[in-house]
Amino acid sequence: MVRIIPMASSIRPSLSSLRFSPPPPSSSSRFGVSLSSFNPCRRLSFLYLASAVPQSHLFGLKASTLLRGEANSLAVAASGNVAQASTAAAPENVLEWVKEDKRRLLHVVYRVGDLDRTIKFYTECLGMKLLRKRDIPEERYTNAFLGYGPEDSHFVIELTYNYGVDKYDIGSGFGHFGVAVEDVAKTVELIKAKGGKVTREPGPVKGGSTVIAFIEDPDGYKFELLERGPTPEPLCQVMLRVGDLDRSINFYEKAFGMELLRKRDNPEYKYTIAMLGYGPEDKSAVLELTYNYGVTEYDKGNAYAQIAIGTDDVYKTAEAIKLVGGKVTREPGPLPGINTKITACLDPDGWKSCSLAQYLISDLTLMLDYFRLWGLASDGDLAAFVDFPSKP
Repeated sequence: MVRIIPMASSIRPSLSSLRFSPPPPSSSSRFGVSLSSFNPCRRLSFLYLASAVPQSHLFGLKASTLLRGEANSLAVAASGNVAQASTAAAPENVLEWVKEDKRRLLHVVYRVGDLDRTIKFYTECLGMKLLRKRDIPEERYTNAFLGYGPEDSHFVIELTYNYGVDKYDIGSGFGHFGVAVEDVAKTVELIKAKGGKVTREPGPVKGGSTVIAFIEDPDGYKFELLERGPTPEPLCQVMLRVGDLDRSINFYEKAFGMELLRKRDNPEYKYTIAMLGYGPEDKSAVLELTYNYGVTEYDKGNAYAQIAIGTDDVYKTAEAIKLVGGKVTREPGPLPGINTKITACLDPDGWKSCSLAQYLISDLTLMLDYFRLWGLASDGDLAAFVDFPSKP
């Protein structure tokens, strides 16, 4: 059983800068929104650790017109101090800025062969909630978001189903996802009863006392179940394998502003792990990097896609990535027709990454409720506006 402690969003936008008024019957404007006090330079961005997203997939027609001003697309104003797009800065200044940038893990993206089957497994066996689902028939794929709380305050899963593709190669580079539960044994019993596959029975971790178990979902992705008390972030780990652990630690600390939470060497089993993130392991999602002695390269397959990380400035993020050995494959800049900033890059191990601007869902929902009240927006508009699918 997963028990969740409510967690406030670390970055919350405010609608105080927007003024709403009912649209007059004869108004030619589609939305009754006053932008007189809106500051378009204050916005939020996020960083993807994975494959670059084709620009044509980011927004549909409604998304591009839903909240657009005369010259600039409308972004939700943030209540905190959010940096606007930066110009080139001195290397030492950029790396210092990374340490101060307010970031968190947002979501992890991967591909599955049967979306409904996976949703059923995650909701019935792991206690997740289906947060939203979006079908893109013209592009022949569907996205579903699942997790243990709202996307603006919790780390969540984004599943991608590509029409007609029922199997993917997970490869040897991806390790597992971690889920914290109160009773590992009971969770394993439930998973077995539902026909799930258990690859490691409940018991203490080797060399420690924490009770864990390993299971596989219907597509073969491994999940580590960790026995913990109530936590605000049950979806707590993503494990990836790297060829040079110290190099990777240096990269994620300096380029992505992560903190090395702990490092443990296991010479008996010939591997070393490092936990990195933006907060303690029992309250935040973390990235677990694993180095297996003597292994410098891994097959990454085509199943696992990316991790999203919140950042205030994609320009400085791209500069930092270059400075510490990453490769920027798409220079930062706005997407055509809107002010959303995006950049794509590779880390030293070849994990693909992309960063782009984000609109937080919670306050957009309030805005769209207003629009629906006046018949100006449909239930699909929110997903069309904020969704950033990762179709291969």
